[in-house]
Parts: sequence; C-alpha cells; structure tokens
Amino acid sequence: MSPVAPGGTNEAPPGWPGWDRIPDLLRARGLRWTPQRATLLAALAGERGHVTGSRLVERCREIDPATTPSTVYRTLDVLEALGVISHSHGIDGHEEFHVRPVLDHGHLICSACGTEDELAAADAAPFLDALEALHGFQARVDHLTVVGLCHGCRSPDAGTPEAGPPGADRTA
Repeated sequence: MSPVAPGGTNEAPPGWPGWDRIPDLLRARGLRWTPQRATLLAALAGERGHVTGSRLVERCREIDPATTPSTVYRTLDVLEALGVISHSHGIDGHEEFHVRPVLDHGHLICSACGTEDELAAADAAPFLDALEALHGFQARVDHLTVVGLCHGCRSPDAGTPEAGPPGADRTA
C-alpha cells in the first residue's frame, strides 16, 4: 500500500495560498500527484522560514519511513519549477528552501560567528541595479548570499575572530 499524508488523504496540506492547486499544476505538466509528493508537502507545512533538504528528508521519514532522499530532492526541484518554493545556499554551500509566498530576500552570513540575517529585496536593489547597468546581468535576490562580518564580530570589543564556522570563506 502506498503511504499517504497525515490524516490518510492524498490531498495537498492546507497552510499556504494555492497549495490546494499543486496536484492540478503537476497534472497540467504531465506529472503525477503521488503519495510521496503529498508526504513532502505535509513535511513542508510543518516548517516555517528556511529549511534544509536533509531536514525535510528527516521530516518525511517521520511521516513515511520508506522515504528516499532522491525522491525528496527531485520533488523539491519540481516544486521550485512550479513556484511553490525557492532555494538559496548557506555559507557551507548547503541548500535552504523557502516556502512561498515569501518576500524575496537575500542572506547575510557572518563568517566568524555563523549568524544569518535576511537582506530585503529593496535593500539589495541598488547593488542588483548596478550589476545590470555595469555587466548587463540581471541577478535574482533570492539566490544572493553575502558572506562577511556581522556588527558584533566587527566591533572593537570582539577582537579579531580566529576562525569561522566549518566551510567559512574568510576571504569573502
């Protein structure tokens, strides 16, 4: 028997506008609405903000222990193509997924202490406009990650950090 989302249904979970349309969006692209996709949406419905793919695999396995990582990641790619989620990359290169609708934003990551902050699209606009004007390149803020030092790590009281978190690029 195929696993299904909590509650025994094969329906998209409630929570975000338009999620009930996902099965129809998939079918319109010639794709199937499967119990595995319902499981991933149920896992996403339980998350807020940013979530890693590995966390989603864990959450799916709590719902259905037979879940495979490849199914989760392929479904995440499909959901991103549908505009349901977007992803960005953390300081160590790992992907973080955002459930839409969210305001487009970039990420500021401190290479010394690892703290992360969001960069509003409006705040990034001058930089993105300059990229387009100087290079003819139209960048997307939802994939923008800026690595540097946060205010706390830059303050004279903090001293010079010896090392950042694993994978930190100290030259950024």
